[in-house]
Amino acid sequence: MRAHLAAANPGLAETIDAYLDQIAVSLRPSSVEHATSILGRFAGFLAESHPDVSGAADIGRGHIEDYKRWLAAREGRKPGSRPRPSTVRTNLSTVRMFFERIIEWDWPDAPARVPIFSGDIPKRDEALPKFLDDPTFAQLMRAARSEQRFLTRLAVELLARTGMRVGELCSLEADAVVRIGDTHWLRIPVGKLHNDRYIPLHPQLVEMLAEWDQTPGAHASGFLLTNNGQPLNRHAVTRMLNRITKKAGLPHVHPHQLRHTVATQAINRGMSLEAIAALLGHRSMDMTMVYARIADRTVADEYFAVTEKVEALYGQTTLPADAEGPNMARLRREHHRMLGNGYCTRPVELDCAFETICETCTYFTTSIQFRPTLRRQLKDAHRKQQTGREQLYQRLLDDLGPENH
Repeated sequence: MRAHLAAANPGLAETIDAYLDQIAVSLRPSSVEHATSILGRFAGFLAESHPDVSGAADIGRGHIEDYKRWLAAREGRKPGSRPRPSTVRTNLSTVRMFFERIIEWDWPDAPARVPIFSGDIPKRDEALPKFLDDPTFAQLMRAARSEQRFLTRLAVELLARTGMRVGELCSLEADAVVRIGDTHWLRIPVGKLHNDRYIPLHPQLVEMLAEWDQTPGAHASGFLLTNNGQPLNRHAVTRMLNRITKKAGLPHVHPHQLRHTVATQAINRGMSLEAIAALLGHRSMDMTMVYARIADRTVADEYFAVTEKVEALYGQTTLPADAEGPNMARLRREHHRMLGNGYCTRPVELDCAFETICETCTYFTTSIQFRPTLRRQLKDAHRKQQTGREQLYQRLLDDLGPENH
């Protein structure tokens, strides 16, 4: 914990430091660093706004409500802006996890209950991945292939053809390219999801990587790609991509958009979801199914085929016999009435004794205030030619008096 925070609140700082030491055993250094930053800001907020708090056990609901308002009022990345909901969610989730764990671990400096509830955390937006359409992608790749600096061209080609995460690109080891049979493969190291994988390399990438091998200092520090003798980092890759997009006359393109583009191109051209999941290193098919929502060519083809048929009807005064379509005809023929735990498939023209079961019960009674409803039910039964229902509602109206006919 930072020295000035430890001086302002030594009890809380000691608990947070002990917590960070514990999670460092099981989490990646980057995750621990991220938690350190968020918990440090949280401790700093308490030191300034609630100096009476001497430890985690003193933190209550009122402190969290003040913290939420403080988070929402902070300046965002751009001057004059507010933090995005995802930023607020990440901060609150990290602090909540801190409380949950120290309570589970039965630490003495732990509150009686977690003061952050699930409703405090903003819901995650299920936005579709942003990808480049085919013309935009082609424009970007033309600009990449005209780039003079070979490393920039190679980095962009690797991202655009493999769907790697930018962090995976920067972590590729010097011996990442292997040959199995007649195919060259690229071994992606253990990364975000704690798994490694092999992906096939396009012949053009094989040629480019062979050329890169001849570059002096190409594998300095044991990595496949180096930047002036130093390991490649995500910021350098982003600058490289920015250079290409500017040359192509395109707006900003984030490296992760190339990953989304690879997946979208693959699914649009018939690659199976299982193969795409293996290519991208998805641990769950739920992650891959996101691309099916935006790139299902079957949906698009069937939609446009139906649209053509509908538009062909616009200028016709008499509809052809097959205009209704098989699905609509089936729905018209079949009577699917939703029940509490299933469906009733009784044809609409048949009576059902249970449809009027309440009206036939000995405890059922009605009065003149229900005349309009009974008349509508009578008309509905007559229209559907349901004789039993029609007779029942007629009898109920008769019982109300002759003036109701």
